Amino acid sequence: MQRRLPVFTGIALALAATASPVAAQTFAITNAHLLTPGPVGEVQNGTVLVRAGRIAAAGANVAVPSGVRTIDAKGATVTPGLIAVNTALGLLEVSSVDGSVDNKTHNSGISASFDVQYGLNPASTLIPIARLGGVTHAVVMPDYDDSDKERELPFAGKAALISLGEGAAILHRPGIGMMLELGEDGAARIGGSRAAEFVQLRQIFDLARQAPRDEYPFELSQADVAALKPVLAGTMPLIVVVHRAADIQQVLKLARDYKLKIILSGAEEAWRVADEIAAAKVPVLINPTSNIPANFDMLGASLQNASILKAAGVEIAIGGNDAGHRVREMRYNAGLAVSRGLPYAAGIEALTLAPARIFGVADQMGSIAPGKAADIVIWDGDPLEPLTQPTAIFIAGKEQPLTSRATELGKRYAR
Repeated sequence: MQRRLPVFTGIALALAATASPVAAQTFAITNAHLLTPGPVGEVQNGTVLVRAGRIAAAGANVAVPSGVRTIDAKGATVTPGLIAVNTALGLLEVSSVDGSVDNKTHNSGISASFDVQYGLNPASTLIPIARLGGVTHAVVMPDYDDSDKERELPFAGKAALISLGEGAAILHRPGIGMMLELGEDGAARIGGSRAAEFVQLRQIFDLARQAPRDEYPFELSQADVAALKPVLAGTMPLIVVVHRAADIQQVLKLARDYKLKIILSGAEEAWRVADEIAAAKVPVLINPTSNIPANFDMLGASLQNASILKAAGVEIAIGGNDAGHRVREMRYNAGLAVSRGLPYAAGIEALTLAPARIFGVADQMGSIAPGKAADIVIWDGDPLEPLTQPTAIFIAGKEQPLTSRATELGKRYAR
């Protein structure tokens, strides 16, 4: 897949004349430089036909039926919508204002059963900001509230997949993963040692499988044990935040011993054990910009992490620079990874189809292909370049407004 940098400033005018942010769900995008993972691949002059919110056809020789609304892309790049990972979108407004933070709890009786789906706010001001970066869906993950130093329960709770479409139901799929943090920070919650951390996890898994309903390990509630059942059955992935190579190896062994389906997150030193991760068929969620050690867990952090993992055959998804305000920077991070050896096509895939595969929704989204939801972004240049912006965004075939509270305030105070 070749990098192309077409910049067509006239695209915005063409779209203004032919499109408006209403629920017009049957249309065609023509004269498009299609850039998508999957069978369609890269097409220099392609067409996408959308019917009832889904992609009906895509490629170089797609006939557009008479009377169908047409959007002329004028050669601009068209990609699938981006799927963000490691976010708190819909659960967070201002991190320093406790009342606006709903992605964690200090309730000592809730651990694995904490479920982010119940705190989602579709009117969050951060959602349009992320959407303006081409993000159409996001994986929302719980975090830890360490204000209660007595809380030693290891799990943060259940993650969810959300849609960023305006006016649409925000919750796309609940319970797509169970969050667990290990390493230095995780050990601080469980006896102060990562050795104690792994011992406790094994005890929890053993006892949760065997204990009668009135006997639960480590003060786990009945709800917590019930929430762990899908993890132990291998039907819900365990999303493990881990950094050090030695800890990653312990996690891989834990997964083998208990037949767990796991996803690594963070994994700054994953490149050191890339072959082991690939052999275990374990995907990794990474931020390629994380190359300065924040603690002793990350002494081996490297800007080549993404390229080494991909070369070894590891499925990777690339995230943004925080859980809320900087989610949209995920595409800049993919660009950085490309500059450090990740193939360009793999950079696009790490933002789109790879996260869809990792979280089990690749049959619905992640690429421009017949039958999938019409989550489509038209760009005014290379999607991995910071100055590039979307000129049109569609989620399930519905055109989205190219505005946010930030852009409206900018207009207001620029007068």
